[in-house]
Amino acid sequence: MTAYDDAVERYFAAWNAATPEELAKAVAAAFTEDADYTDPLAAVRGRDELADAISGAQQRFPGFVFRQTGTTDGHHSLVRFSWELVAPADGSAPVAGSDVAVLAADGRISAVGGFLDRVPAV
Repeated sequence: MTAYDDAVERYFAAWNAATPEELAKAVAAAFTEDADYTDPLAAVRGRDELADAISGAQQRFPGFVFRQTGTTDGHHSLVRFSWELVAPADGSAPVAGSDVAVLAADGRISAVGGFLDRVPAV
């Protein structure tokens, strides 16, 4: 496993954390203290705001799981990957996206730029 794969694995562990305690621990393991996260629906900074954004997504899609699609690609301090949000009942994935992250020297994520490739109709 590469450092890029490891960072992405920790990223998904945070997004799929089942309890507030697990979420706090996973966010600390995956992200630097002052990490920036920006996507079309959120722009947050720091672990607390990031945990709140993740919690909000989990509340909007209860029981859903974030799953990587494709392979991790990285160079220098950059890593990109794609994902989908999978429904537990039928395996459908109404939301999908791609993210580019910047890794700090310790391998944790210091910034994420997220893109939504598929979203449900409102």
